[in-house]
Amino acid sequence: MTGGKYKRYSEYKCVASEWMSEVPKHWEVSSLKSVLVERKENNRPIKTTQILSLTMEKGVVPYSERGGGGNKHKDDLTAYRLAYPNDIVLNSMNVVVGSVGLSKYFGAVSPVYYMLRPRREEDRVEFFSHIFQSKTFQQSLLGLGNGIMMKQAEASGKLNTIRMRIPMGKLNTQLLPRPSVDEQTQIAKFLDHETAKIDALIEKQQQLIALLKEKRQAVISHAVTKGLNPDAPMRDSGVEWLGEVPAHWATAKLGHRYEVLLGKMLDARKISGDHLGRYLRNTDVQWDRINEDDLPEMDFRPHERERYSVRKGDLIVCEGGEIGRCAIWTKDYPCFYQKALHRLRPRHPAEDVTRFMFYHLFLAVVQERFIAGSEKATIAHLPAESFRQYRFTFPPHDEQRAIADALDAQAMRFDELEAKAQEQIELLQERRTALISAAVTGKIDVRGWRAPDAGAEVA
Repeated sequence: MTGGKYKRYSEYKCVASEWMSEVPKHWEVSSLKSVLVERKENNRPIKTTQILSLTMEKGVVPYSERGGGGNKHKDDLTAYRLAYPNDIVLNSMNVVVGSVGLSKYFGAVSPVYYMLRPRREEDRVEFFSHIFQSKTFQQSLLGLGNGIMMKQAEASGKLNTIRMRIPMGKLNTQLLPRPSVDEQTQIAKFLDHETAKIDALIEKQQQLIALLKEKRQAVISHAVTKGLNPDAPMRDSGVEWLGEVPAHWATAKLGHRYEVLLGKMLDARKISGDHLGRYLRNTDVQWDRINEDDLPEMDFRPHERERYSVRKGDLIVCEGGEIGRCAIWTKDYPCFYQKALHRLRPRHPAEDVTRFMFYHLFLAVVQERFIAGSEKATIAHLPAESFRQYRFTFPPHDEQRAIADALDAQAMRFDELEAKAQEQIELLQERRTALISAAVTGKIDVRGWRAPDAGAEVA
């Protein structure tokens, strides 16, 4: 990051800090507490009813704009704290993954948030806000919180796997660079401009992924409701969301074609250890993938083992959470499953292909067929009796297999394209954090930089 079009300062001095080894010689280095002050103003009596939230994508936004539904805390506003425009707002439980932003709003925030502002009026809050976006600074915070979580994050190599509370007292001890006010302003302008360009490229890749997901959904929808033959005669399915289907396809309730059974209810008091078996939970079943590592155990007595076992080819479907999320058990050895899951097994294997039903359920989930009339924020469930009543299309066995194979091939292409786009996003994010780290620690000298509309960039 110090090469290419960016040059270094002429002289540096060493710094005894975990996140910066040196800074330009003429820069000050001070503790966070001496540079920034925490705002501790409570919303009592209530001064505002606008709730602010902090998101990784948008920064500080009104809760209604975060994309997660309405405000859930309307009756407890006095427990909240106040944030003002130009406050650095950070989530004390998530700051390590970059959950920090510069507020544009006045509003109330959760008590887990810290609000910081410069002690000296002349200091530029934008500069110090960028420090919190520096990857090296975020990594240095790992040692300030829960030690177990710190080790887990270090072992995984992923900061975004960690949640831990960082005490303000420890945060205050971190060393921060403090260049002159003119340099603070210049660095902030430089980073605002350069990170905006990177963010625009990231957004394009995110839009591409969204378009690929829409295309994937459209391909699956057409295949499982219209088939692969564009010349096939059509008929009304009698099911609104299915519309017209090939005339030779059957339309039936799920329970007529598949055995639908819930797993065993967990009762820790009744576990004797005499008939232990590993079992799947809701969280173990993700889309087209089943976790088999570190599964819990409970007793499955001889008369229960067939009833609550899964075998190769069974379709395992989530009964709650993301209702309908499913995957096929592909292993030769059996396993068991908990009540939070449905087991789907064809009543006549010569007639139905579970891989085809997998795609049918994927379509039903993305079209929200299992939560119609329910609030999305509400925890809903899909009882077995209700599940059995849903109607689906059932082509002949060979056609089900052909459709499933065709969709598998398409899925591989979509996965490759999405993986490439995600790789680009990660590279751009790495460049973003590296650029921020370089600028706020003085590894690059941007004093002569000018925005394109104000003059040519320094070569």
